[in-house]
Amino acid sequence: MKVRCCIVGGGPAGMMLGYLLGRAGIDVMVLEKHADFFRDFRGDTVHPSTLQVMDELGLIACFLTLPYQPMQKIDGLFGGTPVRIADLRRLHTKYPFIAFMPQWDFLNFLREAGKRFASLKVMMNTEAVDLIRRGETIAGVRAKTPDGIVDIEADLTIACDGRHSIVRERAGLEVEEIGAPMDVLWFRVGRRADETENLFARVEPGKMMVTFDRGDYWQCAYVIAKGQYDAVKARGLQALTDDIVRMAPILKSGIVDVKSFDDFKLLTVAINRLKRWTRPGLLCIGDAAHAMSPVGGVGVNLAVQDAVATANLLADKLQYGCPSEGELDAVRRRREFPVKMTQAMQVIVQNNIISGALQGGDRPLKVPLVVRLITALPWLQGIPARLIALGVRPEHVQSKAAPGSYRNDPVGIIPR
Repeated sequence: MKVRCCIVGGGPAGMMLGYLLGRAGIDVMVLEKHADFFRDFRGDTVHPSTLQVMDELGLIACFLTLPYQPMQKIDGLFGGTPVRIADLRRLHTKYPFIAFMPQWDFLNFLREAGKRFASLKVMMNTEAVDLIRRGETIAGVRAKTPDGIVDIEADLTIACDGRHSIVRERAGLEVEEIGAPMDVLWFRVGRRADETENLFARVEPGKMMVTFDRGDYWQCAYVIAKGQYDAVKARGLQALTDDIVRMAPILKSGIVDVKSFDDFKLLTVAINRLKRWTRPGLLCIGDAAHAMSPVGGVGVNLAVQDAVATANLLADKLQYGCPSEGELDAVRRRREFPVKMTQAMQVIVQNNIISGALQGGDRPLKVPLVVRLITALPWLQGIPARLIALGVRPEHVQSKAAPGSYRNDPVGIIPR
């Protein structure tokens, strides 16, 4: 097989970029190693920056018919003291809320919407295992399919295959590790219809937890010190669930759903970024270029912003072949500043709030001064709201839909 552009990875960056390039009339193929998108993703937040992108593409009306839970205020308990971290109602934006939506619904929506574009193909159950090279140039991908190994030649290969990117590894791109003081145990418990709570984060000496109201269940993230999962397991399941219920009594009825440590998924938190995002014929974006901390829940939305910037900068050039490495590097030059700024803010939160809380000790936790100020002065709540909701440099769709790129809509989803 031969295509103009091969995108490895069907996550938010890959599916959004595939949609944008297909819309621009580029012959593009997206490879997704799983047979479907129905997995337990960690990133289920669609922020206002991404909602704005969906609006600019004419997709928002249909998109918001999917099930989601909106959130405008980010509240918490810090050592038993109520705090407000952000208030999105203070934003001057068209969609001043975060939509909690299963990531599989988001990805399936983009795949179904993309079926209108004759130039876009999504190959499921297709796993990239190596790169095809012509001298120093990356010339495509070798992939494993249910029918065997296939070679997919491409003028440009784009790695969107996450923080454990096989493409990045095979290309020999160097990763700069920044570090994180915590890991996360990800789990869910049942929610009764009469159970409501606006709290988002809970911080106590030695412990931290985040809960998300997902309609019929609570999605939870129990934060532990880096590398302490074995110590948590050694204390036993009952000790862990007792801690969880004590921190979040709202979970008491649903905690029976947690029957063993198999019901917890360990997320090893990392913050890193590539020093170089390109090789000739290759570009890395999203988590393949920069892994983000869960702080702020911004990873999905930064990946989408990368995809929008990539299409803005490269779609026209791809009409004529592979852009030069200098032209590919324009994506890094555009996106590196927001990535570095976001990671720097995540590190500040990690080092000054999370790390101190996880160290425990007998003394009660004191609410950090900046959090006290934000809680006390409502007008300040718009600042973290903007950083979380829109980011440092939100991208807007500038790539054009190619004449004749639309074909009959086979699923009846979207007007142009």
